[in-house]
Amino acid sequence: MHQAIRHLHVRAPARGLVEFTADVREFVHEASVQTGILTLFCRHTSASLLVQENADPSVRRDLETYFGTLAPEDLTRYEHDTEGPDDMPAHLRTALTQVQLSIPVEHGRMTLGTWQGIYLFEHRRLPQTRDIVAHLIGE
Repeated sequence: MHQAIRHLHVRAPARGLVEFTADVREFVHEASVQTGILTLFCRHTSASLLVQENADPSVRRDLETYFGTLAPEDLTRYEHDTEGPDDMPAHLRTALTQVQLSIPVEHGRMTLGTWQGIYLFEHRRLPQTRDIVAHLIGE
């Protein structure tokens, strides 16, 4: 059994989806695991992870619009605003999505579908660099 771990630093220029599939693919390749499970974990409470469509950018725009409607910035709705008006909506959006992904690895490659990519979903307005822990275990 072999294990590998790496911290990936994903830069989000603003709120929205940032694809980092290539960084994860490089990690999996370097780890030389043929069959196993990859876990990705976002170490933040105002950003999340998604496996999502990577061919049509309108999907990403629609997701961002939907979450903006679901958890809008509105100071009259929330008590928590320590870091500004986008603070609590960011926490709500993270709670509705996920901070961890598990992706099978087969023949040394992630088993993502044809149009799937791995995304950081940044929920804050200002630029952020997020720490994503990648852990791969297998043979």
